[in-house]
Amino acid sequence: MQDATSLAAAIAAGATTASAVMEAALAAAATRPFGAIARLDPAMGRRDAELRPTGPFGGVPFLGKDLGSGAAGLTPQAGSAALESGSDKRRDSDLFARFRAAGLVPFGLTTVPEFGLALTSDPATNPWDETLSPGGSSGGAAAAVAGGIVAIAHATDAAGSIRVPAACCGLVGLKPSRGVVPQGPDHGNWLMGLAAELVLARSVRDVATAFDAVTDPWTARRDIATPPRLALVIPDGTAPGQADAARRVADAARATGATVTERAPPDRLAARAASLARLILSASLAEWMGAMSIPPDALSPLAAAVMAEGQAMPATTLFAASRELAILTASWEAWLADADAVMSPVLSQGAPAPGSFDMTATDPAAHFARMEATAPHAALANAAGFPALVLPLMAGRRPTGVQIAARHGTDRALLALGARIAAKLPPVPYPFAIAGHP
Repeated sequence: MQDATSLAAAIAAGATTASAVMEAALAAAATRPFGAIARLDPAMGRRDAELRPTGPFGGVPFLGKDLGSGAAGLTPQAGSAALESGSDKRRDSDLFARFRAAGLVPFGLTTVPEFGLALTSDPATNPWDETLSPGGSSGGAAAAVAGGIVAIAHATDAAGSIRVPAACCGLVGLKPSRGVVPQGPDHGNWLMGLAAELVLARSVRDVATAFDAVTDPWTARRDIATPPRLALVIPDGTAPGQADAARRVADAARATGATVTERAPPDRLAARAASLARLILSASLAEWMGAMSIPPDALSPLAAAVMAEGQAMPATTLFAASRELAILTASWEAWLADADAVMSPVLSQGAPAPGSFDMTATDPAAHFARMEATAPHAALANAAGFPALVLPLMAGRRPTGVQIAARHGTDRALLALGARIAAKLPPVPYPFAIAGHP
């Protein structure tokens, strides 16, 4: 299969060079019309490729996300014109320093909705079908990987933003456990622990290698029983095709020796999580814009309305939210008492269309309700802090994704379980080869 691991192996074997692959990635970024790229720095990419990076991804081109941790010279602007005048930082974040040590070569940033506040990433479109969105907020990253511009890209997730694009574009994505991936030195995307960062890729092995490269080796070592007891959850309102995809993944899990039992969804926990996510995102935006003295009229109407909610929030409400996060983590552990992991569809109806989330609207309640309807229960992994892995498969002519979630700290075991299940699923026939791959 073509993925970042095989591309790095080809570079190491002399079948191609890091510089040649970078040129191919730059050409693909210029010619593949998915709206995936927010910013390119070709000189940076060429310069660093010539250094012949080593590591498990030695010489593989890499795109950061325009939100979250940044690379030196590629400071994210969160998809907002209000932040465009800021200067670039001169040092890598802790995460990007580790990405570079693994051999990845950053050369640009991918498209996001303003401040990540949507599950589409307009104007980015889906390489499988350009009438659809690649999802959000890591939709530009997903379009770049599914479209073969790069084999792997940085992504972040505060309410489904890794998992939704993975499902929309047929990719693998892990929302890691709270606190296991570094977000220093400024912790600008911490969001009280709601957000996590890693990558989108075409294989479980790429995601597992990236996870090992950026985390400390003693973290996320909690085990999952062998054979695992899996619960299958189908939220109300899920389209038949999405439910069928989850059941096919359940069948693949059974083929590995796992037991699978269908059970009712954790609707009450999910509703609490969605409410917490909205509250924290609102408070964060109000604090962020206030610290930078950015007025509401510099933002989209939707972002300004979310900011206003945060400004009006009492400190006692935010303090109560910090306590509720801990309670929700414990509640998730209790809900999982008789299971080791839970499988569920990521999307209720499939990939949304571009423009499904109107940033000119002024009703945050309706906006966040639409997000929850698009990806039911997505915010639960963020609020409770547990890891959630998306595996891709085809649902007719288009891909989708099924989430497998487990307890906090089981990330490495979850990736191993995901690899075993993925080996029982048919390969995803990506519409574009990876640029520069021999």
